[in-house]
Amino acid sequence: MTDPITQQQILDLIHREVVPAVGCTEPMAVALCTARATELLGTRPEEINVLLSANILKNAMGVGIPGTGMIGLPIAVALGALIGKSEYQLEVIKDLTPKSLEEGKKYICENRINIGLKPGKCDKLYIEVTCSAHGSRDKATAIIARTHTHFIYEALNDKVTLDNRSGGSESSTGDDVRLNMKMVWDFAMNMPADKLRFFLNVRDVNMRAAAESLKGNYGHCLGKTMDRPLSHGIFGNSIYSHIISKTASACDARMGGAMIPVMSNSGSGNQGICATNPVAVFAMENENTEEELIRALCLSHLTAIYIKQSLGRLSALCGCVVASIGSSCGITYLMGGDYNRVCYSVKNMIANLAGMICDGAKPSCALKISSGVSTAMLSAMLSIEGKHVTAAEGIIDEDVDRSIRNLTSIGKEAMCETDDMVLDIMTHKTGCK
Repeated sequence: MTDPITQQQILDLIHREVVPAVGCTEPMAVALCTARATELLGTRPEEINVLLSANILKNAMGVGIPGTGMIGLPIAVALGALIGKSEYQLEVIKDLTPKSLEEGKKYICENRINIGLKPGKCDKLYIEVTCSAHGSRDKATAIIARTHTHFIYEALNDKVTLDNRSGGSESSTGDDVRLNMKMVWDFAMNMPADKLRFFLNVRDVNMRAAAESLKGNYGHCLGKTMDRPLSHGIFGNSIYSHIISKTASACDARMGGAMIPVMSNSGSGNQGICATNPVAVFAMENENTEEELIRALCLSHLTAIYIKQSLGRLSALCGCVVASIGSSCGITYLMGGDYNRVCYSVKNMIANLAGMICDGAKPSCALKISSGVSTAMLSAMLSIEGKHVTAAEGIIDEDVDRSIRNLTSIGKEAMCETDDMVLDIMTHKTGCK
């Protein structure tokens, strides 16, 4: 790929999709929407009504909210109203203090927040927040859709200041440059390394999240467990075990509510972690050069972005499948693999992980990420040996891009009924409100 315009379009796409986020992106997006509605209202809301798509609700029910020691949407909504600033985007509640946390808890106890499913058909990523001030009878509404920070509607009473509800998909979903696997490879290999050096910051941020996990007992402590002597006796004190540990640790901290940023990918912090940490650890322990690391991280993240273009932001397919495919490509390159070997890794990954369901963001996501990363290593090793799943097997096609579309068609279309059942199970379990 030599077209400089296309190169710049892809670079701009990466900068839109690989961005910092504090906490799980779904509740943070709800907090962001609440913050904006509150700003439009101009005063502290007396009542907040939140309507969400099923996928947003599913991904926000069971995850820790950074710095609060609490899970779920009510505290995210309360803090969005009390301290949130929309200019912070997905770091919307980074000004949290112990005092504001107590205010948020009190706000919840005053029963000012109502949360429900958006009636009728809506985008899979849809957030509608209406804030009311009873004294003045003012009402302000903000709506986010299509991507986690994309406002499509803003209004105060009858005055509408923004209305893009029929505007189609936003350009940050990649509509301005449609990728394929060869474009991804060519860009990662040929773009001047100096223009990709920001991936070193991506590495630093996400590896710091892994280090933070060791300071507390976040989630299920999977990363810390992998670091213990018993685990070394089973898995070995190896690159493989270190990759799983550093990736799971970052997910533990993030899903457990640590007040730290991660660099997300396509609207998901876990995807950003999974596309980054395995590649970073392998490059360090394999003694690859800095430029090789930069290109491997670019290959990993851009592969994930490419797959999400046809899968969509939210689906019934676990995002770790997508990000692990990216990390497998990056690791394959670091092992000395060429484009064909990278395509082999993609096919091996799809053949193994297709069908892993998303049942919401939660601490046990670290287990799914570990499964994806384990498969990434196995797929890369097989590809380097020239081994790959063939077109005679399952959903794999001779063409790598068709193989990817087979995967995303299943995740986006065929698994819709699965998605509905997962949400129904989650909202009707014994003990769940």
